[in-house]
Order: sequence, then structure tokens, then C-alpha cells
Amino acid sequence: MAYIGRQPTIGNFQICDAISVVNGQAAYTMQVGGVNVNPQSANHMIVSLNGTIQKPNSSYTVANSVITFSSNLATGDVIDFIQILGDVLDLGVPSDGTVTTAKLADNNITTAKLAYNPNPNRNIIINGDMSIAQRGTSATSLGHAQYNSIDRWSQNLTASTMAFTGEQSTDAPDGFDYSYKISCTTAEASLSASSRMMPLTRVEDSNLGYLKFGTSSAVDLTMSFYVKSNKTGTYQINLWHNNVSGYISGTYAISSANTWEKKTIVFKGDQGTAMGNDSGIALQLEFVLAGGSNYTGGTFVPNTTTTYPSYVANTRAANQGVNLADSTSNTWQITGLQLEVGSTASDFEFLPVDVQTQRCERYYETSMSYGDYSQYQGQQPVAGMASSTYGATVSTAGGRQFRTWKRAAPTVTLYHQDGTSGGIYRIHDAQKTTGNVAVHINQNGFLFASKTSAFNSGFYYYYGITADAEL
Repeated sequence: MAYIGRQPTIGNFQICDAISVVNGQAAYTMQVGGVNVNPQSANHMIVSLNGTIQKPNSSYTVANSVITFSSNLATGDVIDFIQILGDVLDLGVPSDGTVTTAKLADNNITTAKLAYNPNPNRNIIINGDMSIAQRGTSATSLGHAQYNSIDRWSQNLTASTMAFTGEQSTDAPDGFDYSYKISCTTAEASLSASSRMMPLTRVEDSNLGYLKFGTSSAVDLTMSFYVKSNKTGTYQINLWHNNVSGYISGTYAISSANTWEKKTIVFKGDQGTAMGNDSGIALQLEFVLAGGSNYTGGTFVPNTTTTYPSYVANTRAANQGVNLADSTSNTWQITGLQLEVGSTASDFEFLPVDVQTQRCERYYETSMSYGDYSQYQGQQPVAGMASSTYGATVSTAGGRQFRTWKRAAPTVTLYHQDGTSGGIYRIHDAQKTTGNVAVHINQNGFLFASKTSAFNSGFYYYYGITADAEL
């Protein structure tokens, strides 16, 4: 339909709630359903008083939600109705079907306004739900700079006496299947100066240019996670930038013992130093559980710092208020760890198990069942060959291709079916050879399993492998 002039506003015509006249009063508040309403102007209303339609801006005026009649009303006067016309910008909810795609301005629908975050792979952390544990679901002794159980998790651990175990636990908050649980097995109630326990996970430098580190546009990073411990108090987290060899820090408080709590911390991006854009370490999240005097006493570097300072040892646990090593009853658990761009935490991004596994296998891969080197599963039969290298007799069996392209050429270990490292099983006579090594290794596999003797050309062999390219 065509119109002369502006097309009338449509939808959401409203009748105001009944208004009782107060003797000697001219001003009254207009409401619909008990909520104040603000007509765009007096001309957007039809008002009936004592059975007579009133003239806008003469018989009455409007200011926000207040209508004021030109003279005081008296007992016996009746405001029959007030009808508000049209769907003006500051009034109520649009009628069904009146908002079209064309009415939505470009860039006005943001991620924060949606019920889900449509940005795939927004979680910078790999295995944040602790679902993958290729090395095994438990480790009886965690070691410094070692990956012992849950994929992508290691620890900075220096101990006078304290010791810890790690495990993939099925104790987890609603919506999660697993958590990473660390338990103190040998106490160190009074920490020596150099003692520290700081579980960590690292992020590769490749493809992080979008963080814009080293520029004034460096983005904020929001970390969210679920945590549980019997030890209440203040805990410190350090966000390391490897190209600086330094960090900024945040804290969180465990308020209720043995209760899952969700925590969120926003870290400023580093405007001072760029990422390396290589396959080395870019970022490291370090969770402080214990720190001796070498790591305390300094000035805490807050998460609001925009130029990351170089490492100073006594700031590493400057605000840590808990010693998780003071009793063998102590435990600490984490899951749902997410690090994402922006200053608001979104719901945890669950990935399919095949996708999560492949992301973990970029850093570590096993051909065998998780955590089990002594069985046939994953022991691939390969053909034997014989060759000579630089004049010395060297026997070789065929190599293998990795399932997932590695971050760098990995360290490859061969396993006999009984779990012997470096062992290979010859099928036809059940002979075990030891001292075997993988040779000609690259990111995609290796050519041969090699030994100076004891292979027979033309026979078939079993062996399993692990390939380690961890950061």
C-alpha cells in the first residue's frame, strides 16, 4: 500500500491501566501491566475524559510516562481510557512478525547477544575438558617438565620432600565427564626456598597472529575454568608469554572446600612484544599450588598489565596463599579450562573426541592402547629388510607413518609386545630383538626401525610406537 508522507508506525497498540482520579490533581503516571510506558509524544495517544476525546498538547501534555491535564481533575471526573498508538522506539515489545532482517543494522548482532558462541575453535587451550589421556589415566609420580598423564599437561616441580600423583578423574561438574586431579602423596609442610609445584599447559606459537601481541591493538584474553580443592584460600595463575620470558598474573579464591566452583579471569594482551609465529611455545598457563620463598615476596604483576615484564622469580607466587603440599590429604582438580579472545567468558566449547584426539596427537601419539605398552593392540606387522650403511652391516624393518602430522620431528620409541622399550617381535619364531631405534624421522613418520644385528630379511615383525613432539 502506498502512503502520502511517512508510512504509519505499525504494531503494539496499547491500552493503559485504569487510572483513579485524585481530587485536585492534574498529573498521572501511565502504565501497561504495572510497568511505566513512555509515548513518543502527546500526538501518539487517544485520551478520553468524562466521555470526551481530549485534544493533544491543549487538553493534556506528556512528559515521559506522566500525562498532565490542563486543569486539576475533581472528584467525579473519570479517565475513561488512554490508548497509545503505534510501536515507537522507546515503547514496549514489537508485535510478532514486525521486525524483519532489513531492520537489523549491520554489525549490531554480536556474539555476546547470542545464546551460543558461533566462533569455532575459539578455545586456545587443547584438551581443556581433560578427556584425552594417551599416556594413561594415572601417574604415580609427577616429574618436573614431564608429561605424565592428561594430554597437554606438565608441571614445574622442584621439591625438597613433597610429591604428587596425577589422574584423569571422573569426578567433574555437571556437563563434564572428566577432571585432572592432583593429589599430594608426600607432604612438605614447611616449604624449602626452592620448592614449587605449578601444573601448566602450553600453547603453540603457530597461527596466533590474531591476538595482535606487540601492537596497541593486542586483544584481551579471558580464561574460565572449574576448580575444586579441599584447601580454601587464594591461588595464583601466571600467563607466560614465551617471547618475553615473562608473565602477568591473576588470582582466584576457592571459597568452599571440596566443591566445584567456576572461575573467570581476564588477562590483558601484551602490547610490548609480538608472537614468534613458529612451532615453539607462545603462551603458558601456570597454576601455582605451592611456592617457597624464592618465588614470593616480590611485587605481584596484575593481569591488567599491558606490557609483560621479564621474569622475576619472587613474583611467581607473590599472591599465592595456599600450600597444597602441607598435607597428604590435599587435592586439587580442574576441568573446563578455556582461554578465548575477548573480555567475556562464553560457554565451554566441547569438541568431538576425534577432533580433540587429533589436536593432542600433533604433540604426542601412541599406536597402542592409552597407557598400555605391553599388548598386541597397536603392534603393526611390518616387512623386514636388510641394508648396509657406510660400510657397516645394519638390519632394518619397515617404518611407519604417523596418524597426525607432528609439530616438529618427534622422538620415536619402539616397543615390543611385552612392553620392552626398543624391542621388536619377530612373528615366525617369536624372537625378541632389543636396542632397536627409529631412523629417518620427520613430522609425518619414519622410514626404518633399525638395529646393528638380529634382523632377518624377508620376515615380518611386530612393534608399537610412541612419537613425542611436546612443547
